[in-house]
This record gives sequence, structure tokens and C-alpha cells, in this order.
Amino acid sequence: MERKLTEVYCGSGRGKTAMALGQSVKAAAQGESVIIIQFLKGKERRELDVLEELDNLDIKIFRFDKHGECYCDLNDEQKEEENVNIMNAMNFAHKVVTTESCDFLVLDEILGLFDYGLVTVENVAEILERGKHMHIVMTGRKMPEELRPYVDCISTLTLEELTDRDSISITEE
Repeated sequence: MERKLTEVYCGSGRGKTAMALGQSVKAAAQGESVIIIQFLKGKERRELDVLEELDNLDIKIFRFDKHGECYCDLNDEQKEEENVNIMNAMNFAHKVVTTESCDFLVLDEILGLFDYGLVTVENVAEILERGKHMHIVMTGRKMPEELRPYVDCISTLTLEELTDRDSISITEE
């Protein structure tokens, strides 16, 4: 099997999930099976609901969050519960790449797990290494430098304040 592309959409700008969503729809329209696993989305998690209504596309969305609040707003007990859910999501991601359950995998906001110390570079690198035969897209604000050897393309979205409006710029590496 040939090696497939691994992409990252990161940065302070908005639109990372939307870019991953667009790539997912494109892949599904070309006959590929798509799995999207969302992390840390809280209240924002409904932005992909429209995909569940597209019956003719092979897109499956998995959300493991229980709470509607942002992870940083949870109390200690809720964080402990959410940590278990996040580990279940990570285990599911491992299963998806090990069993090659799809052609195209989106790990939405997986990079945010680093901000809270919930995963290690090794955890994510193992998923990328095992999934090198599928197209993988990861999103989040910051990408650890140690993951660069596992990534083919990095698109950084930044928010620039202009005098009368905000603008988003994209830089690809």
C-alpha cells in the first residue's frame, strides 16, 4: 500500500475545522470513506451536523465529549470524566488506523489535547505512523515541532486585525 498524505490545519485563525470539513466532503464525493473524530469541541460540536444529513456520502462523525462546555471551563470532576472520554477517543483513533476502517481520517482539534497535557507526541505519532496508508487531517491551534517528520503539509491560519474588519490569512509549509 502506498503512503498517503498527512495534513495539519493549525493557527490562531478561524476555519480549521471548516477546511477539514471541505476536504472530507471532497473525499467522500470521490467515493472514499471518511471518519471524523472530534476532540474538545464542547458547544461548538454542532458545526458538523449538516454532514450527518448527507445520506449519499460515506462520512461518519464520532464525538466523545459529554459536556457542552469548553474543557477549560469544566470543574475538576468534569475534567476527570472528560479525560476518560478523550482517552476513549484516542483508543478509537488507534483502532481506526490499525483496522484501516476508512480512507480519510479527520482528527478535529486533536492538537488542542497537547495544550492540556492530555496526550504525548508519541501518542499522536503512533496514530500517524500506523495510519500512513490513509489520508489524515489534524486540526488545532499549535502543532508540536516533534510531529513535523510525520506531516506532509501544514496550513497555518492566522487572524489579522485590520482597521475596519478582521482578516484571515493562510500560510502553507
